[in-house]
Amino acid sequence: MTCASLESAMLRWAHAPNKGMRRIAILMFNDCSLQGAGVVAEVFQAANELASSGSGGWLYDVSFLSADGGMVTSSSALRVWTDGLDARHYGGFDALYVAGGKGAFAAADDERLIAWLRRVRRNTGMIRPIGEGRVLLEAAYVPDSKESADFRQSQSMPSRQTEQNGDAGDRLESMRSAFAMIKRDLGGATARTVAERLLADSCSNLAPLLGEDGGLSPGDKVRAAARWLQENCQQSISIADAAQFAAMSERNFLRRFKMEMGITPSSFLLHERLAVTCSLLTESELPVDKIARRTGMGNGDRLAKVFRKRMRISPTEFRIQSRRMVGG
Repeated sequence: MTCASLESAMLRWAHAPNKGMRRIAILMFNDCSLQGAGVVAEVFQAANELASSGSGGWLYDVSFLSADGGMVTSSSALRVWTDGLDARHYGGFDALYVAGGKGAFAAADDERLIAWLRRVRRNTGMIRPIGEGRVLLEAAYVPDSKESADFRQSQSMPSRQTEQNGDAGDRLESMRSAFAMIKRDLGGATARTVAERLLADSCSNLAPLLGEDGGLSPGDKVRAAARWLQENCQQSISIADAAQFAAMSERNFLRRFKMEMGITPSSFLLHERLAVTCSLLTESELPVDKIARRTGMGNGDRLAKVFRKRMRISPTEFRIQSRRMVGG
């Protein structure tokens, strides 16, 4: 195993998000619209209340962010307190929403904001613009593009009627993605309860928001299952469990996973378990046999066999070398 691959394995585990907590961020700016952003926050807050009072599944840590932090004044003159952007966010989020509103066009010209978006999107599971928020993503995805500039210019003076019509669609679209995550994490019953609590008086048909597939493509399902494998790799789980999580047949899941991730689910799971094992060998005094049990690797003999096959080194030798490297 090379020093580079060793360092990569250690850093991936060190910067992994806390188990059991979804990090949700809503990016705001002056003159942003609270239509979609406020609804997203309400959806996740309602899910938090249900999860904490019930069996206690996933909880959602929702944060409001802006370029400088502090108070942001929305287009409706309401003020919202936000946290500033900094290096703590480079690990990414489970979901990042970019607010809409007329202030998006000025925000898209903020170089610091666009640079931050480019940095965090690499490690963020899902990014959803709300209405005009798409111009920020356009600027972040296609830097210095004339096409991007022309797009912002053509959209910079929307009519009042367009704004009114767009708000409803943007609101529903942002809610749909939030409900899809809740359904995946906490189950369809919880997602429906949240929807009924928030929309009982305004939306008689919840099917568009709570479809069987939750609005997820096969690729979305596979990536969600990959995150589930990563987050639960220390448990006694199987590929059949991951296929069930993705709501796919095992055969279809195996095929789709290889297409999306470029690796089989079994190899992916083993890789994640080895990353955790590397961390424990380096940072703890636990014996190899106990580490094997804690990381889903069975026992010390099996772990030693896998280590030698995959890394050309024994767990004990790895522990010595990694500590020497960390110690400088």
